[in-house]
Parts: sequence; structure tokens; C-alpha cells
Amino acid sequence: VQLQASGGGLVQFGGSLRLSCAASGSRLDGYAIGWFRQAPGMEREGVSCITGSDGSTYYADSVEGRFTISRDNAKNTVYLQMNSLKPEDTAVYYCAAVRGSGPFLRRIDYEYWGQGTQVTVSS
Repeated sequence: VQLQASGGGLVQFGGSLRLSCAASGSRLDGYAIGWFRQAPGMEREGVSCITGSDGSTYYADSVEGRFTISRDNAKNTVYLQMNSLKPEDTAVYYCAAVRGSGPFLRRIDYEYWGQGTQVTVSS
């Protein structure tokens, strides 16, 4: 599975962005998909996950209520809608995939990674 993350950019405090994670080489049906982020000097942390079976969603406490993960199996794409963005959301965002239902909430659980897309939130 090859993953291509896109949609990052520069946005003001309180703004919104939608990240996309497009897959090729395999259908994403049956894969759990996670979004992670890494700020400079920080560990990569889990942001959200959507399961491969029933589409259940999970969020880190820091983004709960502001971010929404969704999947469009017809387009073989997973999205992360990010609203009410804060400067502390600034990071490189990565999508990742693992075959199975999940949820998978740890970085080490994932087999396939996209290249990352930069999100910068100005105050």
C-alpha cells in the first residue's frame, strides 16, 4: 500500500483544513487508518484512527471535538477534517495504514506510512 498525504498549509488560529490520505496499490477496505503528527523536537503522536471494519473513530484528547476522521472507500481515501485550529496543532501530519480492524492507536502498530504534510497554524 502506498499512501499520499496532502492538504496541509498555513492557516490562522481558529481556521480549518482538510487533510487527505489517498491510497494506491491496494484497496483500503479492511485497513485501519491512523493520522499522526510530529512537531519539531517532539515524538510522533497519534491524533486519530478509523477502524477497518465498522468505521469506528478514535481521537486524542487534544483534538477531540475539533477533528473528524472519515473514509471514502469508493475513492480509496481517508480524510482528517481539522477545525478550530490552534498554534499547538502545528506539525507534520502523517497518515498510516495497517491491515486489520483495529483500533490501532500506537505508532508501532502501523505497517505503511505516507510522506507527511505540513500544517502550520499562526496565532
